[in-house]
Amino acid sequence: MAKRIESTKNQLIKRLQGLKQRKNREKEGVFVAEGLRFVAEIPENWDVECYVVADGFAAENDISIFEKKAHTYCVPDKLFAQLSETEHPQGILAVCHKKTYDLKTVLQNKNGFFLLAEEMNDPGNLGTIIRTADACNVDAIFLSKGSVDLYHAKTLRATMGSIFHVPVFQNVSLEEISTILQERGIPIYAAHLKGRQYPYSLNLRRACAFLIGNEARGLSEEAASLCDSYVKIPIPGRAESLNASIAAAVLLYETVRQRTLPKA
Repeated sequence: MAKRIESTKNQLIKRLQGLKQRKNREKEGVFVAEGLRFVAEIPENWDVECYVVADGFAAENDISIFEKKAHTYCVPDKLFAQLSETEHPQGILAVCHKKTYDLKTVLQNKNGFFLLAEEMNDPGNLGTIIRTADACNVDAIFLSKGSVDLYHAKTLRATMGSIFHVPVFQNVSLEEISTILQERGIPIYAAHLKGRQYPYSLNLRRACAFLIGNEARGLSEEAASLCDSYVKIPIPGRAESLNASIAAAVLLYETVRQRTLPKA
């Protein structure tokens, strides 16, 4: 049975307001998933602390499915609007515990497929990249130190629930992870202006990793030096470059294309 909360002074309400700040999310090891579609993507085995629903949502939906999974609270629509980080809230959110992934486990796939990103600053771009990586069945994503918070509300919304499907490692040393990958014979490719070959000429049926640079300046010299090879994305038109998330999509889907085509 859902519990009723009406006061802004309630401890849970105060805590939810506090979780809008990164330092509090990191301290507690939780994040907030908001919206029906996003909440519906939460796997059955994911650790959910509680659900909070607005009266309007509860009146139009069967919330018993949430009550069976975790503590559920009902709040007035106006109060939920204060908790929401969207302009037009759908009336449901979940407080989820962050998941810790084991590096050895994600590296077990002999044809592993990985994505590394250096200092991604835009939450929408990062979320889109995670969603694309999920669609392409990437085994893991590694975000360098200095990247935007993985659990930023805009990042989470942009993933459209893919945050629950693909392992993401935050605040990694690109030098350390590149060494680990290369010790396992996994080449790292990066889209770079100095690239002399297109990704279409690479053998991406085997294990591989791609490195994506910062949206504004691209890859730093230090990060670029970690790669085995540079590749270029053809741009026959007049645009100088591609958005980071689009560039990532081009590279990831070339891997998908090669791996889904029958061998010659």
